[in-house]
Amino acid sequence: MLRRLGTIAFGVGAAASGLYFHDDLKIFAATMVEKASQVHSGLDKSILPSDGSQYSNDPHFPIKPWDHNWDFRDPLSLIDPTLYGKADEETRKQMLEKARPTATRNIFLIRHGQYQLDKKESSERRLTELGREQAALLGKRLSETNVKFDTVVMSTMPRAMETANIILEKLPNVQSKMDSLLEEGAPYPPEPVAYHWKPNKKKFYTEGARIEAAFRKYIHRASVYQKEDSNELIVCHANVIRYFICRALQFPAEGWLRMSLANSSITWIVVRPNGSVSIRTVGDAGHCHPHKITFT
Repeated sequence: MLRRLGTIAFGVGAAASGLYFHDDLKIFAATMVEKASQVHSGLDKSILPSDGSQYSNDPHFPIKPWDHNWDFRDPLSLIDPTLYGKADEETRKQMLEKARPTATRNIFLIRHGQYQLDKKESSERRLTELGREQAALLGKRLSETNVKFDTVVMSTMPRAMETANIILEKLPNVQSKMDSLLEEGAPYPPEPVAYHWKPNKKKFYTEGARIEAAFRKYIHRASVYQKEDSNELIVCHANVIRYFICRALQFPAEGWLRMSLANSSITWIVVRPNGSVSIRTVGDAGHCHPHKITFT
């Protein structure tokens, strides 16, 4: 699917570099394996976890375990605990199997195109001519992928709605809806501090709660009733997308501002039935000529 979404220019360079440094990489890998073996042999075996994970309890490598029930959609969480407690072993297995999702969700987070920064009111901050061109190029790219998109959800802010509607001109048969939860805002106090941008604590408290609600609503594993993999477009804003990335990967929420996303870019999150999450692309703007890429 990634190939269908367009070739990423630096991929070619990375492949060439990989071939050029092939021997060096083999030596490096072998060295790392040897060092790992030496470290393991010198560890106190009592600190090693029973599941065999080498570094989970190693004080030299503090690791926060992955929360497998991060979206509260683990099968056991969806079963009536009273009925489960009374059931025999075979019935319990059947209950878990019925509550287990089977579909994968592909969630494409789209940042709106370039917009007018010189307007005070949010309602007046509409796309620039370049922003409309960026959105049209994105719509063209998405329409040529052979990917069947199921839905488009857009923020209710004008720049996001304009971007989504331009995309929908190229995807005329895709259902769409609006959601104010996806509006731009201050999701979480960033670290390090951004000296050029200092919302008051009230904004983080109120807008952060709204953006967190949007995350819980849209980023989770598929319902057990969803039988086929889905491809969903969400057109919103940079702060929202960056916060979603941190939350989905269980990274510290305060790190969201360390990323920068181009206008009309694609961030592709995959949520699998077992609750594992991966990101295929972050801020992919390969549909735009380099001179047309902006970060406003």
